[in-house]
Amino acid sequence: MTHYNLKTLGYTTETAATLESNQIIGRISSQSKDIYKVLTDHGEGFAKISGKYFYEINSAEEYPAVGDFVTLNHYPDSDDFAIIQDVLPRKSTLTRQSAGNSTETQLIATNIDSIFICMSLNEDYNLRRLERYLAIAWDSGAMPYIVLTKSDLCSDIQARLAEISDIALGVDVILTTNAQKDGYATIQKHLHVGKTAAFIGSSGVGKSTIINHFIGDAHIETDGLRNDDKGHHTTTRRDLYVLPNDLGIVIDTPGMRELGVGNTDITKSYEDIEALAVQCKFNDCTHTTEPKCAVKAAIQTGELSKERFENYQKLQLEAQYGDMDARMIEQTKLNRMIGGKKALKQLRRQNQH
Repeated sequence: MTHYNLKTLGYTTETAATLESNQIIGRISSQSKDIYKVLTDHGEGFAKISGKYFYEINSAEEYPAVGDFVTLNHYPDSDDFAIIQDVLPRKSTLTRQSAGNSTETQLIATNIDSIFICMSLNEDYNLRRLERYLAIAWDSGAMPYIVLTKSDLCSDIQARLAEISDIALGVDVILTTNAQKDGYATIQKHLHVGKTAAFIGSSGVGKSTIINHFIGDAHIETDGLRNDDKGHHTTTRRDLYVLPNDLGIVIDTPGMRELGVGNTDITKSYEDIEALAVQCKFNDCTHTTEPKCAVKAAIQTGELSKERFENYQKLQLEAQYGDMDARMIEQTKLNRMIGGKKALKQLRRQNQH
């Protein structure tokens, strides 16, 4: 049985806990329904949450998640389950809006130091989706990186890099390929012992292939390309792996093609638009009909793309609606429509005088 050093698992003073005599600390590496796989300095095994903890939970985010450090009342040396008594404070949380019409936030992983946003340079390439990933990555508290996979399949890499540089403000962009022996060398420079990296992206972009490269063994099932150059989706759950050679910890996540931002703070990922907005004549400028609007001027000159601004507005609305139910959302939309018409009439009256 493998035994883990807590510091190697990323345990720090930020997640320190006062333990009772019969408790130990573990880190959750995977979950299947209500059963958690936990890594500790005693070994690895399975655990469930205590009944007391279960009845004290008020939201889905309070459940243990992959990456969490937890206190356990004992560690199993047979087929018994350990009991999770508490989740230790999280230094970062990666979340997204649950699929469909739900307003609930889905917790993807916790205690992450860096997030590698993977996007392939073939049919999966999508700038607007990349902006969504950047928004939730910045909001998590971890440092984002953009990993462009399958670069050997792209005939115009420089044009792609230029497009991405316009939206990925302050984010390193890493080109990768599994067609070369050192195709993942740049990623390795960002992997460190005791640090946790999460890999996120759409299905089939090559996340699991990259992680398998660093694990040194094909622990994660992967498939090749389909006829349309898109990879097959294989990862169906979140899993944490301790890498050999002091390369730290990685978390593999399922592909997320639908990515709701919920109540995510998107200001960090749209700092360019936020900076333009403070230059507008009116503090409450909506960037639609108002005169001397710096945002509209930037779109007209080509400094800001219309598509990026429209996506910014869309994510703003999603973030505003994040904690609302369907009825509240419809009422807010109606209020916005009425308010916008009133503002337009008022502006027209002002211009007549």
